[in-house]
Amino acid sequence: MKIYLGTDHAGFELKEQIKKYLIEEKYDVVDCGNQVFNPNDDYPDFIKIAAENVAKDDSSYGIVFGKSGAGECMVANKIKKIRSILGFNIENVKLAREHNNANILCLGSQFIDFEQAKTLINIFLKTIFSNEERHLRRIKKIADIETSLITQ
Repeated sequence: MKIYLGTDHAGFELKEQIKKYLIEEKYDVVDCGNQVFNPNDDYPDFIKIAAENVAKDDSSYGIVFGKSGAGECMVANKIKKIRSILGFNIENVKLAREHNNANILCLGSQFIDFEQAKTLINIFLKTIFSNEERHLRRIKKIADIETSLITQ
């Protein structure tokens, strides 16, 4: 399974810890940046790259990091075919995978530590989408919104 990572300076330390952990767990990890700690970098630059890669490969997942994770989630969800969630506890991550087939997990380094991140990531990567008709129907509606013309 391929996993794309992305972060700015605020999530850099946690991303580096998780990258090492995922590699040890034998996942195919692609680090989309930032590759070095830079206190002046901007999360959209790296989250966009990670999300675009996930969107191109339906069998892959993304894990992105930031201070709160909220801005990162917003950026990721701008990319067509991405269903990104802000992970904050086991139940919300589990439901996002089972019901929404979420493909990117956003984590806020200010609110979770390495051990909590590992727990949420393991839930995210090991929980299977239910494939129930009602959830498929709702995901299709999300996809339809992505392709609809916005008028004002």
